[in-house]
Amino acid sequence: MKKFNLLFIFIILLSLGACRSESETPAEITIDNTVKTGKVTGKVMSQNGVKPIGGASVFTFDEKYKIYYTATDADGNFALEAPVGNHTFYIQTGNGSNFRTEINATVKNNETLSLDAGQTKLNQVAKIAYVKGSYDKIEDIILSLGYTATEITNNDLTNLTTIAQYDIIFLNCGSRNNYSSNPALYAAAEANLAIFVANGGSIYASDWDVSYLVGGTSNTSACAPAGGFVPDSKLCSKNIGNSGNLGATVTNAGLTTALGFNTLNINYDLGTWQKIISYDPAYWEVLVKETSTNDALMIRTNHFSATGLPTTPIGNAPTTTFTTVCITLPGNIQISLSVPQAIVPYLVALGATVGPCSGSASSGYIYYTTFHNHATGNIGNAGVILQYVILNL
Repeated sequence: MKKFNLLFIFIILLSLGACRSESETPAEITIDNTVKTGKVTGKVMSQNGVKPIGGASVFTFDEKYKIYYTATDADGNFALEAPVGNHTFYIQTGNGSNFRTEINATVKNNETLSLDAGQTKLNQVAKIAYVKGSYDKIEDIILSLGYTATEITNNDLTNLTTIAQYDIIFLNCGSRNNYSSNPALYAAAEANLAIFVANGGSIYASDWDVSYLVGGTSNTSACAPAGGFVPDSKLCSKNIGNSGNLGATVTNAGLTTALGFNTLNINYDLGTWQKIISYDPAYWEVLVKETSTNDALMIRTNHFSATGLPTTPIGNAPTTTFTTVCITLPGNIQISLSVPQAIVPYLVALGATVGPCSGSASSGYIYYTTFHNHATGNIGNAGVILQYVILNL
């Protein structure tokens, strides 16, 4: 009888086991796929520690190359959820090719790591040059952030070898002087600027210096003047703007985040200024517009291309170990970032693409502002916008 009871119990146990679904997994070997994370916080400042940097990208990757991303607020603060372990954290503005910082740090589960202010300063990678102007001194804003820029001349612009040393060139309003005495000089400068931008260099031009882009003398008062390198169909500007205060609206979300505001007054305190008459919206992005008329006041593009231009390395391109890629974030948000070349194949396998998310693959940026830091210095919040321009070229 005892043996029968044991046999009966054994049969019952076997029948219970046979009733288990093949899809079930014993509780004791359940796999936990949850990624353990902590938080990393900090405040991104300019290189001299004076100016908080809003709108900066802060990101890292886990061991499977999944990106963890956030952006700083207008005061430079960030809080990033990051995977546990030792990781490299990247801080960048623009697409990261000109200003970026890397930090190695260890994240612990459910703990907050506060990075020191000395670690999170935004470093200058780019080589920057500027042409001295009569009504604009963008170099003063560059220096106020703790960054460096080298003065070059219009004669230097005619030497491709000279300007190819730089990643960014700033053209201050009024720098295109004595045009009538040497138009060939400016024609050569424009030809070299076209090569510079087509190969990834970025330029900023303000007010009257739109003539480097579209042609004309020290300023331009007609559409399609002789000279320039931006196609006439893409932009027309006339020197007919009236002095006074204009109400303006910031139309770019990234710029709004970086600034912490989206409306401002811009004081045009010179006699006349270059008013944007028309532009190709597929070519240019409007960053700031006049509120009452919707006229563009600040535009940018990275769509420049031209046939027959030589290929030449620009600035840090020959020595950089970083590559620009386009990564899609949750919410189908695309962002251009610079990452180490060694991890590019892994990111591409996850869906990233090599090159910027928009524009020409080889083009640098052209920023044009109708306003600048005027001779009187009375620029108000426009000065903060120009800081953004510097850091996002």
